[in-house]
Amino acid sequence: MAWNEPGGKRRDPWGNGGGKDQPPDLEEMLSRIKNQLASLFGGGRRGSGDSNEGGSGGSGFGAIFVLAIIAAAVFLLFDTFHVIDQRERGVVLRFGEYVRTLEPGLRFHLPRPIDRVYRVDVTQVRSSSDEVSMLTADENLIFIDFAMQYDIKDPRAFLFKVRDPEQSLSEAAESAVRQVVGSRTLDQVLVGARAEITLEALALMQTLVDNYETGINVRALNFQDVRVPDQVKDAFDDAIKAREDEQRLANEARAYASRVVPEARGRAARILAEAQGYREATIARSKGEAARFELMVAEYKAAPDVTRRRLALDTLRQILVRTPKVLMDADSGSLMYVPLDKLLEQARSGARDNTAVGRREGQ
Repeated sequence: MAWNEPGGKRRDPWGNGGGKDQPPDLEEMLSRIKNQLASLFGGGRRGSGDSNEGGSGGSGFGAIFVLAIIAAAVFLLFDTFHVIDQRERGVVLRFGEYVRTLEPGLRFHLPRPIDRVYRVDVTQVRSSSDEVSMLTADENLIFIDFAMQYDIKDPRAFLFKVRDPEQSLSEAAESAVRQVVGSRTLDQVLVGARAEITLEALALMQTLVDNYETGINVRALNFQDVRVPDQVKDAFDDAIKAREDEQRLANEARAYASRVVPEARGRAARILAEAQGYREATIARSKGEAARFELMVAEYKAAPDVTRRRLALDTLRQILVRTPKVLMDADSGSLMYVPLDKLLEQARSGARDNTAVGRREGQ
């Protein structure tokens, strides 16, 4: 339906002309919009006789335009969401400036080129090794091969604070090793305090990389090989062997001392105990004899003859008990020999045996 009808009358497309309410012609409106869009991109009508061709060209361009819009919408939809893995962190830049760090999970951000996301694996343990030559505190040349393991604790600092964080880590490791080893003697580095040196170098290296803001966490540092120049290697090997022999002999001496000293102390304690016992027994026996003598003096004063005779008999008894005795008959013509001590000993032995048998039978 046209806006200007024959006869010079003008109709309102929204139904306000001629005093009658009529709905607008939607097909004609869509056709006009297509033609205008096509004319903007060089696909408008070329003449009244080419209306069909122009319509078909506008329709094809409209389909392409719609597909482009749909593709752009799908791209924006997928570009505004990121699934961050559990091992990763996402660093978001907005127009080149840091905005935030994305934690694991489904995260939203603005599409490119507004926001750009950089993924960083923060759980991967990375390794690096290096070899350095240096002088020790006693001015000896030494070669050290060391290896280190590290991971990333600050993704933003790792990406943007330092141009080459791994190179900075390598330089910090070399500086820490030189500083720590340079304050030790050659003997300490080779066989003395290698574990202590490693821990001190690790702490110093972590301090350096933190000051550089590299975002790196140093997990371990190991000295894989510590050696001297080949020209003096034989001499150092001899020195190390002599030191090991010294250590071995010292250990053997300590083991011998730990075995002999307790035995000597035990014998000394036993001798002291025996001496103490002998002392106590001697003192007690002396006191007893002194008391007996005092009693004997009192008895002697009371009856001197009786006491004197009793002492003589006691003395003879003590002497005869300790000496062998023989009974001889001098009056008879033949000599008789009777070993009384042997007979008495046999008699006492028989009595003891009879007593033991009686006890066993009683049981």
